[in-house]
Amino acid sequence: MIAKRRVVLTGLGLVTPVGNNIQDFWEAVISGKTGVDRLTAFDCTHFYSQISAEVKDFDAVKYMTPKQDKRLDRFVKFAIAAAKIAVEDSGLDLEVITRERAGVYIGSGIGGLHTIESEHEKYLNTPDKTKAPSKISPFLIPMLIVNMASGIVSIEIGFKGPNSAAVTACATASHSIGDAFRLIQRNDADIMIAGGSEAAITKMGFGGFCALKALSTRNDDPAKASRPFDKERDGFIMGEGSGVVVMEELEHARKRDARIYAEVAGYGMSGDAYHMTAPDPGGDGAIRCMKACLEDSGLNLEDVDYINAHGTSTPLNDAMESKAIRAVFKDHADKLAVSSTKGCTGHLLGATGAVELAACAKAIETGILPPTINYEYPDPDCDLDYVPNEARKRDVNVAISNSLGFGGHNVTLAIKKYKG
Repeated sequence: MIAKRRVVLTGLGLVTPVGNNIQDFWEAVISGKTGVDRLTAFDCTHFYSQISAEVKDFDAVKYMTPKQDKRLDRFVKFAIAAAKIAVEDSGLDLEVITRERAGVYIGSGIGGLHTIESEHEKYLNTPDKTKAPSKISPFLIPMLIVNMASGIVSIEIGFKGPNSAAVTACATASHSIGDAFRLIQRNDADIMIAGGSEAAITKMGFGGFCALKALSTRNDDPAKASRPFDKERDGFIMGEGSGVVVMEELEHARKRDARIYAEVAGYGMSGDAYHMTAPDPGGDGAIRCMKACLEDSGLNLEDVDYINAHGTSTPLNDAMESKAIRAVFKDHADKLAVSSTKGCTGHLLGATGAVELAACAKAIETGILPPTINYEYPDPDCDLDYVPNEARKRDVNVAISNSLGFGGHNVTLAIKKYKG
């Protein structure tokens, strides 16, 4: 049996509602700044919910040509930006790497919804329907398909190794990172750019989640609308953005004297087989997922210091995840710090897992735990230490991140402090 190769995190790239690089994101998260506000992308007056977490001050032309800016969907633009930021952060010299040993694995939960809606509107608004098909952009299909984030990033950066894309709703980025981690472990690649990207704040995308009654209606107080684990939580906040990490085989990183954020320790996944959108209230899938990750990593329960929870601010998810954490960690659950950064970022859907893994990496690097903001009223169904409202200093040797998606997709990633 071939020994698993060790894998490390060497680059972090983010485009989020609270910052378009890792430094701005981290400063915002540990200071409790939120990116949630009234939705501006379109007139939301008649929508059930009227608040979101939109990316701000994003200039696509900083990362691509004006022509590309016109020919790519917003979710692909976010992915390109995050990938280029991550590669720059990693210090990789693209002129000397073996490109056939470097791959890309970036997914999206929904894909090019902006493109679908705008092109459909053009079709519908053409009075002469015999001419309507000619109004459809020749870039419609490549703009909307989910794999194009991974495909275009590979073209832009020149990575010719494994290239794929996961589509598992809110677990997408974590599945992408986990799968890429295993590609390096088993010697199919030396470097992987991996993560997720999402830009689905459109009339139909937003309206669909409103129809599900999944979103918060705290329209009069947007800054306090996303309140994970709080008794008065009433739904999640739809966000957008991208999170991308650079992972390398350990010796590859050491040979170039790379800065290492953390070592990737384990990857677990499971399926609820329960409901289209609701989590199994008993937490069976989440429990098995966390256990699988710990078994894969060889870590003991007491090794884990911090969990970045999925923590969506929905009544069902937060109670279930709290119950699942306690079921897995037993007595150690009371010694764990558990927080959700979605109070600051909102829920970035298919991108959220990568953004939250970046928060875990920064917690390990800085010894600072990001808080769960807007935590005011304890819920007896959520009885863990959620690092309420203020960041906390704590040495973090091991952190895990949970991602739980519609369809019953569950992922847990574990990273640990690199100790040479």
